[in-house]
Amino acid sequence: MLTKFINYCKDSYNELVHKTTWPTMKQLTSQAFLVLYASILIALAVFVIDQAFESVMKLIYSL
Repeated sequence: MLTKFINYCKDSYNELVHKTTWPTMKQLTSQAFLVLYASILIALAVFVIDQAFESVMKLIYSL
């Protein structure tokens, strides 16, 4: 059982080091900025929707 675990660890290491293609730093940077921009856009959209909902609720409660 211990030998199976050791072989599994060796195979996993071999696959990670030799068979996996890792992204370049340029790719990582561009993808990180894409995630940042998308997060900001979604946050702004939620903010606008929240402000609109708050205005509608204030209007309804003022009647």
